[in-house]
Amino acid sequence: MRLSWRTLGWVAPVVVWAGLIFWGSTGVLSANQTSRFLTPFLKWLVPGISDPAVLEIKYYIRKGGHVTEFAVLAMWIARALRGLNEAKGCGSGHRLFLAAWLGATAYAATDEFHQSFEPTRQASVVDVMIDSGGALVGAGVVLLWVEWRARRKGFGGNGNRQ
Repeated sequence: MRLSWRTLGWVAPVVVWAGLIFWGSTGVLSANQTSRFLTPFLKWLVPGISDPAVLEIKYYIRKGGHVTEFAVLAMWIARALRGLNEAKGCGSGHRLFLAAWLGATAYAATDEFHQSFEPTRQASVVDVMIDSGGALVGAGVVLLWVEWRARRKGFGGNGNRQ
C-alpha cells in the first residue's frame, strides 16, 4: 500500500494516541506524580476526607484512566482499519471489533512491559486485564456503531424502508 495523506489521516491518530500512552507510562504520570495534584484536589473537594478514602479514590481514578485510554485506542484502531479497508469492503463490525480489541490489548501488554523498565512504575498483569477491558468497551462501541449504521442504510430519510 502506498503512503498517502488519506492513509496518514487514518493511521496518525493511532500513532499519536499510542505515543501519549507511552509517554504517560513514564514517571510523568506515576502514582507519585499524580498524587501531587489529586490529593490536594480531593481534600479541597471533600474537607475532612480520610487518607484511606483518598487512596481508594485515587486508585479508582487511575484505573478509570486505564479503561478510558485503551477504549479510545481501540476506537482509533477500528477507525483506521475501517478506513484502510474501505475500498476492499472488509469493514464488518465483528472483524473490526476483534482486530481493535486484540490490537489495543497487545499494546497494553507492551505498555506494561515498558513500565517494567521505569523506576517509578511497575508492570502489572492486572493492569493489562483492566486495559483489555477498556479496549473491549471501545471495540464494543465501534461494533454497535457499525451495526447501527448498517441497519440505518436500509432505511430512507423519513424512517420508511426503501
